[in-house]
Amino acid sequence: MDQHLINRIVEAALLAANQPLSLVQLHGLFPLDQPAPEGAVREALATLQADCAQRGVELVEVASGWRYQVKADVHEWVARLWTERQTKYTRATLEILALIAYRQPITRGEIEQVRGVSVNSNIIKALEEREWIRVVGHRDVPGRPELLGTTKAFLDYFGLKRLDELPPLSELKDFGALDPEFAFDAAPGEAIPAGGIGDRQGDADAGGATAADSGFDVGADADEAIDGASQPTPAEPPSDLADLQSIPRPSTEEPALAEDGDSPGARHE
Repeated sequence: MDQHLINRIVEAALLAANQPLSLVQLHGLFPLDQPAPEGAVREALATLQADCAQRGVELVEVASGWRYQVKADVHEWVARLWTERQTKYTRATLEILALIAYRQPITRGEIEQVRGVSVNSNIIKALEEREWIRVVGHRDVPGRPELLGTTKAFLDYFGLKRLDELPPLSELKDFGALDPEFAFDAAPGEAIPAGGIGDRQGDADAGGATAADSGFDVGADADEAIDGASQPTPAEPPSDLADLQSIPRPSTEEPALAEDGDSPGARHE
């Protein structure tokens, strides 16, 4: 079979497909009685890649196979063809996704241990519905928690072929330098009042983030995650027995019962 014809067949298949095509799929285009010569498909891909040098599209290999995609330098203009609103992901969603991508396989409990807050179930559900993460197994511990990992669709979306093509964590050091989503009213050195953060921790939607959710920094220490957020200085533990005896203890006396005829809240002189 002529190589020029093979090039045209491969090009047409890639343009017609709505998803990346693997080498196996491209070889499947040719019947068994007229198979493509050995290495002809790869040669066709290399030729098509070279032909894209001066064009607005490029032929790239991602995790699922080969595909044509718009080049970055013209994407700004081509993006005007799509009128739907761009999806914006909250900081909490990106933190969870980054943890799964860089530390997979990882359990939900391990994510909560790193971030310091409970994981919103809606965030996990939204990432699974988008087919960016999936359950890859179960950890052999009591309860057998699910192990989460990324999918080929995740790599395809970000134009990656393998996980080792993810940017190194050293390039993400400034992730925690983003402005905090919530401002703390407490002045430096003052304790944060109860209910200020904890009450917000349960607020959730598919990508809901909370003030406590902003505590994870990819590649940075947890105490640098929220820029400008002041934390109260923990009290030092008592140094000796005398200090322990000086700590006030809650009263264990039961409240006096109301006498007959009195209201439960009546006060006796």
